[in-house]
Amino acid sequence: MGEDCDPDLRLVDVAPLDRAGAEQLSFLDNRKYISSFESSKAAACIVAPKLADRAPKGMALLLSAAPYKAYALAAQAFYPAPALEPYVAETAFIENSARIDPSCRVEHGVVIGARASVGRNCLIEANAVIGTAVEIGDDVIIGACASLSHCLIGERTRIYPGVRIGQDGFGFSPDPGGHTKVPQLGRVIIGADVEIGANSTVDRGSGPDTIIGQGCWIDNLVQIGHNVELGRGCVVAGMVGLSGSTKIGDFVFFGGQTGTVGHIAIGSGAKIAGQSGIIRDVPPGATMGGTPAMPIRDWHRQTIRLSRLSDKDK
Repeated sequence: MGEDCDPDLRLVDVAPLDRAGAEQLSFLDNRKYISSFESSKAAACIVAPKLADRAPKGMALLLSAAPYKAYALAAQAFYPAPALEPYVAETAFIENSARIDPSCRVEHGVVIGARASVGRNCLIEANAVIGTAVEIGDDVIIGACASLSHCLIGERTRIYPGVRIGQDGFGFSPDPGGHTKVPQLGRVIIGADVEIGANSTVDRGSGPDTIIGQGCWIDNLVQIGHNVELGRGCVVAGMVGLSGSTKIGDFVFFGGQTGTVGHIAIGSGAKIAGQSGIIRDVPPGATMGGTPAMPIRDWHRQTIRLSRLSDKDK
């Protein structure tokens, strides 16, 4: 507890530091916001122990080594997901051979193809299309107007509106006389607890499968090419493009607008700065930036030198 705080404090909501007031909980996990913390009117705040002495009088403190995660769990408690009410809209079209668990909610305009399978407690939002023989695990949410084909979806995964999964990859044999399409024969396999943001696309494999590992978080407007393999817990920010057959380890982070060439490997734990261009293999644990991407310190030095050269020409 903080200095002079109310031992009978009642909390009813969460809010940012600069907007929180009486009966509201906030958090601090970045020194950048110390001034907002010191002047905050929040009734309580989740904070790391090393920053607790900067709290204003009267604020209750909840000490945590991971304030942001603790705040996320608290916010989930204040705003739990609504209970799913089983329902199949009259305007949904479901093939007779499809298997939909009776606990699911299927909204207006949904199309579910032959031999598709949808597990328990799933929400299929309006106008989504589930293709032939697609398999969806339990507790999955498929957003409005998403389309899924040639894929397996793990439990507790969330697919946001407009996502495209399982369409043909960009495969052709180039020839001056006219390009020849290479049939795309693989699938997309998506693990459990994955999030795929709005209007992202994941192409089916050309022969091998495209694989998204358990616990990956993929932002909006991301393109994942055929045969890409993402390991566990990867984070892919908006407008990233992963070219075909890129092999990515576990817990790799991609900044926004990063692109890769195809047929390279990126090791587990690597971090790629935004707008980087990856044209060769990246070792495990490396932090890279720039185009072509290089170790982040080299990129910073290069940027400084280029800036100084530019200043000399003025």
